[in-house]
Amino acid sequence: MVQAVRGVSWDIQPGEVLGIVGESGSGKSVSVSSILGLLPTPPAVISGGPVIFEGQNLLEMSERELRHIRGKKIAMIFQDPMTAFNPVKTIGHQIAEAIRVHDKSVSRSAARDRTIELLSMVDVPGPKARFSQYPHEYSGGMRQRAMIAMAIANKPSLLIADEPTTALDVTIQAQILELLEVVRKETDAATVLITHDLGVIAEVADRVVVMYAGKVVESTSVVALFQRPRHPYTLGLLGSLPRLEVRMDTLYSVPGQPPDMAHAPPGCAFASRCSLSRGRAECRNSVPELVKVGDSWSACHFLDEMELATQSVSEEIGLDIRIGKESQ
Repeated sequence: MVQAVRGVSWDIQPGEVLGIVGESGSGKSVSVSSILGLLPTPPAVISGGPVIFEGQNLLEMSERELRHIRGKKIAMIFQDPMTAFNPVKTIGHQIAEAIRVHDKSVSRSAARDRTIELLSMVDVPGPKARFSQYPHEYSGGMRQRAMIAMAIANKPSLLIADEPTTALDVTIQAQILELLEVVRKETDAATVLITHDLGVIAEVADRVVVMYAGKVVESTSVVALFQRPRHPYTLGLLGSLPRLEVRMDTLYSVPGQPPDMAHAPPGCAFASRCSLSRGRAECRNSVPELVKVGDSWSACHFLDEMELATQSVSEEIGLDIRIGKESQ
């Protein structure tokens, strides 16, 4: 058995954007998919812990009860809208269906009008004509816009965006991020943004959860993340960001590879890649707990050494991290 996610915990408030970052395989999508019961069971098993949404534990709900939550109170924007949409039904039909399935009193014509309004809201050009087109007739950026339109159709309280800009070029990515910000302001929905792009996090998130090997290793505000990282893995991610202001012959990268979770190490999962560990027994044999440091949370045995490590890496690769009272 592979323990893909262990002890993950976070909270989010209305109107807030929570970014969840980490390498592929860190457990970002798995942990969020469990909220909506989207993990196939079997083989997936949720062995413990609640998922509290508006005072209710989603894990105790039946499939029928969850169907009333999915798409209405909690909506998801998937990474690849080409596979998320049904290829043999028109975009308009699928968005209108999402509206009518949660409100039987809405007529077909009213659902059509609402769908066209939504497509216009997310800047799909010619929304009336696009209503009758199939997914393959939309460009990648327009499919993502249509996916956002479907997600906000029922004005959800929680919007989950699973790497919504990964497959898009930088110009369309910027437009989608701007659109998500507009949607957040208009709906006041809490937004969970899953990504591996710290540039995206810097632009739109309020708080950040950093995941590694199925665990949360740091949780903090977006400002604190960039000004004073509290975990060696976060520091490595920041160092890996390309920068225009510094001439670099070689891009910095976190050394090594994430562990195989089928054979998880007994101690800190990041120890073999960590510049602070230096092979110390505590890192090899003991799993660090998530502890509060100032306004942040971090899972590292040697937090007292993080400031010196940050300064060292900053000087080595030209990383602009400011440590001082303003970042505490």
